[in-house]
Amino acid sequence: MAKEVTGFIKLQIKGGAANPSPPVGPALGSKGVNIMEFCKQFNARTQDKAGKVLPVVITVFSDKSFDFVVKTPPVAVQLMEVSKAKKGSPQPNRQKIASVSWSQVEEIAKDKLPDLNTINVESAMRMVAGTARSMGITVSGDAPWETSEN
Repeated sequence: MAKEVTGFIKLQIKGGAANPSPPVGPALGSKGVNIMEFCKQFNARTQDKAGKVLPVVITVFSDKSFDFVVKTPPVAVQLMEVSKAKKGSPQPNRQKIASVSWSQVEEIAKDKLPDLNTINVESAMRMVAGTARSMGITVSGDAPWETSEN
């Protein structure tokens, strides 16, 4: 028989660096989850992605057991990594901070595709380009779908 789900917890934790201090401890403690057990499992599962910010969705069951899904790093974090920017622009419409190429956008889109609500790489690239624009990062060159000849 399936266990009854009592709640979901969404957190963003650096890979391999989960510890019981805030924000992890209080979020899990309020639902009655064993904090150290989660930290051990998360750190073991994310050793290969150490240092990268990873969203995690924790499903808490009625018997205080839990299951969690680790997702790919947020697009904004990946864009900052690729463009070597420390943070987004305070005025993205006026003040541009960096530039990325369409090939870099495509690489990020393919990496993030399982977590997006599309199966089309072109749509995913448009989403990544939109995030870049809202951070003050320009996407240099023509979009691949605009340069193809019919």
